[in-house]
Amino acid sequence: MKSTIKYIGMDVHQSTISVAVLDAEGKLVMQSILATHAAAILDFVHGVRGTLQVTFEEGTQSAWLYDLLVQHVAKVVVCNPRKNALLKAGNKSDQIDARKLAELLRADLLSPVYHGENSCRILQEFVRSYTTLTEDTTRIMARIKALYRSHAIACAGKKPYGKRHRQEWLQHIQQPGLSSRAQRLYDQLDAVQTLRRAAKREMLAESHKYGAYRLLGSIPYLGPVRASILMARAQVPNRFRTKRQFWAYCGLALETRTSAEYRIVQGQVQRSRKPVFIRGLNLNHNHDLKNVFKGAATAASIHDGPLREFYDRLLAKGMKPELARVTLARKIAAMALILWKKGESFDPKYLMLQAA
Repeated sequence: MKSTIKYIGMDVHQSTISVAVLDAEGKLVMQSILATHAAAILDFVHGVRGTLQVTFEEGTQSAWLYDLLVQHVAKVVVCNPRKNALLKAGNKSDQIDARKLAELLRADLLSPVYHGENSCRILQEFVRSYTTLTEDTTRIMARIKALYRSHAIACAGKKPYGKRHRQEWLQHIQQPGLSSRAQRLYDQLDAVQTLRRAAKREMLAESHKYGAYRLLGSIPYLGPVRASILMARAQVPNRFRTKRQFWAYCGLALETRTSAEYRIVQGQVQRSRKPVFIRGLNLNHNHDLKNVFKGAATAASIHDGPLREFYDRLLAKGMKPELARVTLARKIAAMALILWKKGESFDPKYLMLQAA
């Protein structure tokens, strides 16, 4: 069976795909250039004999290409381009990159990106629309305040954005060109906010079709919007074996550094007692999920409830407020994973479990 395995590396671009095929011994069997079209790709795959394993890097076309190939080959690996250090060494071209990808696939040295669930595709697109429009709204608001600050006009708070006091703020600007620019920014803000509210309604309507929505929404301060984003980004809970894997995906895992861990004492190997250096939270993560849990933790630390009591106990132990909020965010993430896996609603008893 091993001799029939073919490893296919694809370097995907907007109009073309460079393909390299290796056999089980690592010998280059074929190289080709394909058009980035479904028919051309499937024709090529069906023309290669053997058990096929395919890899390509995460990118704009990766979700489409994964859905196209997953039913036609034995294995599809969408790999993380940030961890493909071999592609940066030596000469570089599309054909060279495709062959290197095939070699990494054959050696099982690729870091896969999860692409396993088609059932969440619709919700994922609604969530992408909502989060993109939210980012656009924040960006426009920042431009409005930057315009006022550029002329030494104090603009703290949310009043500069609302329609009720908008004319009062515009009267502070005497220059015609600047006033016109501010009005255009306000028009842009109104249009994006209208689109954002529509995207939010569509996202929540789709989220109600999933059973996990009610379970995750039962966690205090997770809320319908955060629960929707969590379902779309995580997709299924069983892809995370432990809460620590989930923390790493959410950017809530601690990165540590240590070296020279062992030493010889009287002829015996002993572990050194040197302290492990903590370098903060991991940088490679899903930013939307980190915002979900840190936002929920910030809200829970302000309002009364069982999560506030947990936060206060951390402060009473001498923990700094910022570290206590991170610990609370880790606790909320762990509870969300447990409830999602078990199909249960929130119970304060989960706060008594170990947090981190």
